[in-house]
Amino acid sequence: MLTGCGSQDEKPVEQKSIRVLMVDNPQMLELKKLTKEHFTKKTGIRVDFTALPENEVREEVHTDFSLQSGKYDVATVSNFETRDYARRGWLKPLDSFITKDRGFDQSDIMLPIQLSLSGADGKVYAEPFYGESSFLMYRKDIFDQLGLEMPKKPTWGQIASLAEKADRPKKGVSGICLRGQPGWGEMTAPLTTVVNTFGGTWFDKGWNARLTDAAFADATQFYVDLVRDYGEDNPEKSGYAGCLRTMKNGKSAMWYDATAGAGPLEADSSPVKDKIGYVPAPIEETKSSGWLYTWAWGMQKASEQPRSAWEFMSWASSKEYEKLVGKELGWENVPAGKRESTFQRPEYKKAAGAFSEATEKAIREADPRRPGVQRRPTLGIQFVGVPEFTGLGDRVSEELSAAIVGKQSVSAALRKAQGDAQRVGDRYKRR
Repeated sequence: MLTGCGSQDEKPVEQKSIRVLMVDNPQMLELKKLTKEHFTKKTGIRVDFTALPENEVREEVHTDFSLQSGKYDVATVSNFETRDYARRGWLKPLDSFITKDRGFDQSDIMLPIQLSLSGADGKVYAEPFYGESSFLMYRKDIFDQLGLEMPKKPTWGQIASLAEKADRPKKGVSGICLRGQPGWGEMTAPLTTVVNTFGGTWFDKGWNARLTDAAFADATQFYVDLVRDYGEDNPEKSGYAGCLRTMKNGKSAMWYDATAGAGPLEADSSPVKDKIGYVPAPIEETKSSGWLYTWAWGMQKASEQPRSAWEFMSWASSKEYEKLVGKELGWENVPAGKRESTFQRPEYKKAAGAFSEATEKAIREADPRRPGVQRRPTLGIQFVGVPEFTGLGDRVSEELSAAIVGKQSVSAALRKAQGDAQRVGDRYKRR
């Protein structure tokens, strides 16, 4: 009888099963298809996936992790949530797993990505599935036809001049495509990078809102004028997907957006394959201005299967998994943008040769600690790293989208937005 009773101090034996909540984008769904045959077959760990659209997955992760119910062992979190979730004690630090897992090679994760997934205590709280920055894409053939030359490192002033010259509305081709659709993850993302490089910021180090400062106002007026004068038709309805369609269908000479957009443009089925050039995100007062974003794997602190959860996270973020995708689905489909070694692989360089170097450079130069000319109260390039920014960014972009269509002035929109922003800042001043 005594041998049948374990000590109360013993840790429970982990079950060979974990539950994973993830965003339902194509690369994640490919991972789901590959897991059983490759990961489960090798480790014996069954993975039960729940895949939801982005907005729904964010809500579900927030609910489950805040309650620490343990419903999910692992979930996709972005660099927007990671530091906040770590501060709240919702994520399990991963340093001990990383130390024991020599094959994972944490040093191979690109430094900006590592920094964006670390807590204020310096510990690692998530591992990336893929990463992206932003750059400017342009039609080389159109530029050749018009005798235009794209600078190797353009300023926004130069881009505005080129957009004016390339704009041919009678032929159905706009000078540039920029997101004008409201949303903190839509128009607010590229706009904020323009604000950064023009010398502006949403908040200064003391959490004072700065939306009506000259630098923020000048950058916003520039963005609104550029998309209104030389942008796509109905810009207030165009987000990432809309601009991708516009560029892919040959309806715009330039597009400033996520590096992830290059893959679809260079796909074999794309009408503009091999016609696109790629240069860094335009600058004004900063050395670089590309954003930084990653979907990553975070482990719920309440998970009762931490070792099995780490095995899955390690595999899903590994060199081994990237090699598997390259072999099974083609190297152009690899979830890249997170590992230094990926950009050195001959197979990847061949498949993504048109944009891989520009993508690597954009991610490497992104600095979430200091994206502008002044110190900030929290990490983030195209966003302010606090939960309230989702609502704030949505509201401000709605006001600015109205300015794009001429319903109000930019200055009037920013005056309304300043009060909303300061109310957010005041919450953090008191902490």
